[in-house]
Amino acid sequence: MNAVEVFQDWLDQYLNFEHNPKKGIFWLDTIKFLCDRFQNPEQAFNSVHIAGSKGKGSVSRMISSILDKNGFNTGVYSSPHITDFRERIETPEGFFPEEIYEKAIREMVPRIESILPEQLPGERPLTWFELVTLFGFLCFRQAKIDWGVFEVGMGGRLDSTNIITPKICCINVIELEHTEYLGDTIEKIAYEKAGIIKEGVPVLIGHQKYEEANEVFKKVAAEKKAPVYFVDDMIDEMNYRYTEMGLMEVNISSKYFSRQIHTFMPMLGSMQLQNAALAAMAIRFILPEVDVKTIERGLSNSMLPGRFEILHSVRNFPELETLILDGAHTVNSVNLTINTLKEIYPDKKVNLLFACAADKDVKDMAPLFKGNFNHIFLTKPGNVKESDIGRAREAFEENGLDFIYEEDFGKFIPHVMKQTARDGAILLVTGSFYLVAEVKKALGLWN
Repeated sequence: MNAVEVFQDWLDQYLNFEHNPKKGIFWLDTIKFLCDRFQNPEQAFNSVHIAGSKGKGSVSRMISSILDKNGFNTGVYSSPHITDFRERIETPEGFFPEEIYEKAIREMVPRIESILPEQLPGERPLTWFELVTLFGFLCFRQAKIDWGVFEVGMGGRLDSTNIITPKICCINVIELEHTEYLGDTIEKIAYEKAGIIKEGVPVLIGHQKYEEANEVFKKVAAEKKAPVYFVDDMIDEMNYRYTEMGLMEVNISSKYFSRQIHTFMPMLGSMQLQNAALAAMAIRFILPEVDVKTIERGLSNSMLPGRFEILHSVRNFPELETLILDGAHTVNSVNLTINTLKEIYPDKKVNLLFACAADKDVKDMAPLFKGNFNHIFLTKPGNVKESDIGRAREAFEENGLDFIYEEDFGKFIPHVMKQTARDGAILLVTGSFYLVAEVKKALGLWN
């Protein structure tokens, strides 16, 4: 085992909300205590903070890639990881050198273990995500980065990343998600996301489906005396088309740029056009001297595993011509994934492999699959996250879907890929990043 793998085992002794969500136990005083103990590593670099129900990971990658192409030493902090823990804390081009992680581990572990329980705020135990966030700050300080781009984990107001003072806050599209923890209305969820807005720090709002979300952002920004800007008001025109090379040709026009942004992106789908506009505008605010060509280069080099990731003739299953991996797990994001699939492959036969965690809205997802797939396969998204395949089966049956299900995902995934190859079809894998990870494992793509 290398140092990072040993560190992961050490982390696993702490409560992990990603695997075992709990309600009403989020706070910021613990991460503040930890950062104070390590001489505030979160203050060692400039930062950008990004929240939202969907697209925040893509926007993070786009912004960090543009910063990288402008010559800045850049780190990006995101979640979840698909196959390698280091995906959470890396550069736009990939992992940091091993020595960066090792130095941060040596700095962190002994000083965490020396903390007495009575020293902790409220004597509450440390959590996994708090420690991972601290580790990200320490890695970035060790790497002497110029800019850190931070994707919020869940919510915003009480997320562990919310102790940074960024140069700009970005809030992407709001949907009903994690309602048990963030609230059961768009307004309540928007309020939690708006918690990243800082006193006097500009906040940039991406395209919103619900106007009530924008009203919340205006209200909170006014309370914080933070200038608030809406990307929809700043873009004159934008469009996209898919190329024969499997890229998305993008055009974005705005008076805020010296000329039209025109580039080719490997990240696909109409939502990625909105994400690109938000990322480009964020750069214009924090670094107005960055030219359009650099923005174009950054967007064209942005990649994010498990977001409409297209693989051809993959290892272990070369007979499977095309595999699409997408961690979409909300109704709107699954709908966007299906629409993107139909745009790119309008005449292709497609099979679906679906699984989702127990807290996802499978009842409203199921109708989206009707009439769109050659064969539908249902399973569990792995063993990491709690799932409810019985509820998923019920939702599929209620919608008259013809499907095959199997709880043993390890056995089922190879079967589905072989069947899809025999069908001469494309395979779409969606519903959970944990399912995407299990498929990559089966493909021999596990790092």
